[in-house]
Amino acid sequence: MTTPAAALGAADVTTGDVTTVEGSTFMVDTSEGVVINGTANVTATDIVASSGVTHVIDEVILPPGVDPAALLG
Repeated sequence: MTTPAAALGAADVTTGDVTTVEGSTFMVDTSEGVVINGTANVTATDIVASSGVTHVIDEVILPPGVDPAALLG
Protein backbone atom coordinates (compact mmCIF):
# COMPACT_ATOMS: atom_id res chain seq x y z
CA MET A 1 0.00 0.00 0.00
CA THR A 2 1.39 3.40 -0.88
CA THR A 3 0.12 6.28 1.21
CA PRO A 4 -1.23 9.42 -0.49
CA ALA A 5 0.46 12.82 -0.90
CA ALA A 6 0.92 13.43 2.83
CA ALA A 7 3.18 10.42 3.43
CA LEU A 8 2.56 8.62 6.71
CA GLY A 9 5.34 6.74 8.42
CA ALA A 10 4.63 3.77 10.68
CA ALA A 11 4.91 5.98 13.76
CA ASP A 12 2.04 8.15 12.42
CA VAL A 13 -0.46 5.28 11.99
CA THR A 14 -3.25 5.05 14.56
CA THR A 15 -6.43 2.97 14.92
CA GLY A 16 -9.31 4.27 12.82
CA ASP A 17 -10.75 4.59 9.33
CA VAL A 18 -8.49 5.64 6.45
CA THR A 19 -9.81 7.12 3.21
CA THR A 20 -8.10 5.90 0.03
CA VAL A 21 -7.23 7.99 -3.02
CA GLU A 22 -10.08 6.14 -4.79
CA GLY A 23 -12.52 7.35 -2.13
CA SER A 24 -13.43 4.20 -0.21
CA THR A 25 -12.31 3.60 3.37
CA PHE A 26 -10.59 0.80 5.25
CA MET A 27 -10.15 0.14 8.97
CA VAL A 28 -6.73 0.13 10.62
CA ASP A 29 -6.25 -1.51 14.04
CA THR A 30 -2.99 -0.89 15.88
CA SER A 31 -3.83 -2.73 19.10
CA GLU A 32 -1.68 -5.78 18.21
CA GLY A 33 0.67 -4.83 15.39
CA VAL A 34 -1.06 -3.20 12.44
CA VAL A 35 -4.05 -4.99 10.88
CA ILE A 36 -6.12 -3.64 7.99
CA ASN A 37 -9.81 -4.57 7.68
CA GLY A 38 -9.35 -7.23 10.35
CA THR A 39 -7.30 -9.58 8.14
CA ALA A 40 -4.37 -7.93 6.31
CA ASN A 41 -1.21 -7.72 8.40
CA VAL A 42 1.46 -5.09 7.79
CA THR A 43 4.71 -6.99 7.27
CA ALA A 44 7.16 -4.15 6.42
CA THR A 45 6.98 -0.39 6.94
CA ASP A 46 8.48 2.92 5.88
CA ILE A 47 9.85 1.90 2.48
CA VAL A 48 10.55 5.24 0.79
CA ALA A 49 9.50 5.44 -2.87
CA SER A 50 9.20 8.30 -5.35
CA SER A 51 5.41 8.23 -4.93
CA GLY A 52 5.43 8.29 -1.13
CA VAL A 53 6.03 5.81 1.67
CA THR A 54 5.13 2.16 1.10
CA HIS A 55 3.95 -0.27 3.76
CA VAL A 56 3.79 -3.96 2.74
CA ILE A 57 0.73 -6.06 3.61
CA ASP A 58 0.16 -9.81 3.30
CA GLU A 59 -3.02 -9.77 1.19
CA VAL A 60 -4.76 -7.82 -1.57
CA ILE A 61 -7.36 -5.25 -0.54
CA LEU A 62 -10.00 -4.40 -3.15
CA PRO A 63 -12.53 -1.56 -3.11
CA PRO A 64 -16.08 -2.49 -2.06
CA GLY A 65 -18.11 -3.97 -4.91
CA VAL A 66 -15.13 -5.34 -6.85
CA ASP A 67 -15.50 -9.04 -7.67
CA PRO A 68 -12.06 -10.70 -7.44
CA ALA A 69 -13.15 -13.47 -9.85
CA ALA A 70 -13.96 -10.84 -12.50
CA LEU A 71 -10.38 -9.57 -12.33
CA LEU A 72 -9.05 -13.01 -13.24
CA GLY A 73 -10.74 -13.00 -16.57
